[in-house]
Amino acid sequence: MSARLAVQVTGLRKSFGDKVVLDGIDLAIAVGTVFALLGPNGAGKTTTVQILSTLLRADAGDIKVAGFDVNREPQGVRGAIGVTGQFSAVDYLLSGRENLLLMADLHHLGRRAGRVRVDELLARFDLVDAAGQMVMKYSGGMRRRLDLAMTLIGDPRIIFLDEPTTGLDPRSRHTMWQITRELAATGVTVLLTTQNLDEADELAGRIAVLDEGRIVAEGTPDELKRRVPGGRVRLHFREPAAVTEAARVLGRDADDAEALVLDVPTDGTPQSLRNLLDRLDEKALHVETVTVQTPDLDDVFFALTGTPHHALEASA
Repeated sequence: MSARLAVQVTGLRKSFGDKVVLDGIDLAIAVGTVFALLGPNGAGKTTTVQILSTLLRADAGDIKVAGFDVNREPQGVRGAIGVTGQFSAVDYLLSGRENLLLMADLHHLGRRAGRVRVDELLARFDLVDAAGQMVMKYSGGMRRRLDLAMTLIGDPRIIFLDEPTTGLDPRSRHTMWQITRELAATGVTVLLTTQNLDEADELAGRIAVLDEGRIVAEGTPDELKRRVPGGRVRLHFREPAAVTEAARVLGRDADDAEALVLDVPTDGTPQSLRNLLDRLDEKALHVETVTVQTPDLDDVFFALTGTPHHALEASA
């Protein structure tokens, strides 16, 4: 395994009975990056996380996490990772501080070191004022922050975030996003599974799209968007006659010249935009303003999985 990779997976397979859940998954996740795994319900995202975190055994595949083989060296993997699942794994009958102290004890930090670490995390996650309150009184966002703080007690090098912002209000969601960015900035590797496409676009340096147990696409958010047709340039003109003439030059239909706009397909590259404007300049057609509209991750998701975003609920 490369020293630059935090997670390296080749040929990962998993079935439950006759149901094939993962069918030859390959992943390579660089150290200190946020990698998002997208996919519809039943795609195999959570199963992948469970295997990488040693909670489930794969049927086949070469799987290394933090340089450790998940089958032969599970303790090494567990010592390097932290896992935050879809639902907060906190004790509602304990206070926030007591939850963190319990986790510190489980990590054998020692009494003094454990208290120092707990105080650091309470401050980092803005939970100092609520530290003595029972968790049942916490808001959903506070519980998620506490859950992530508990994950960080052992100072993991790799964190698996499985649907970390499900059910959170926009303010709490953005707080979790900021925390995730800060973790990556300090060299922590984050594997994020999500069905919030804005979340993946905001956070991830690379994204893999998982559908029916296979990786159907992988790349940066921009690379994935460029793979999907649908980008366009909207040209704004001053007069209807200019719209009609521009449409003739570009071989387009001027559906509504009175609206003073013309939509032209584009791949979104600067060169294609320059070529387009040069053709109009040659005919002395003046464009008032230009708006570039490129495909977003929703378009990518629809094109690659065929699953409507609004129908997605829980992760696989």
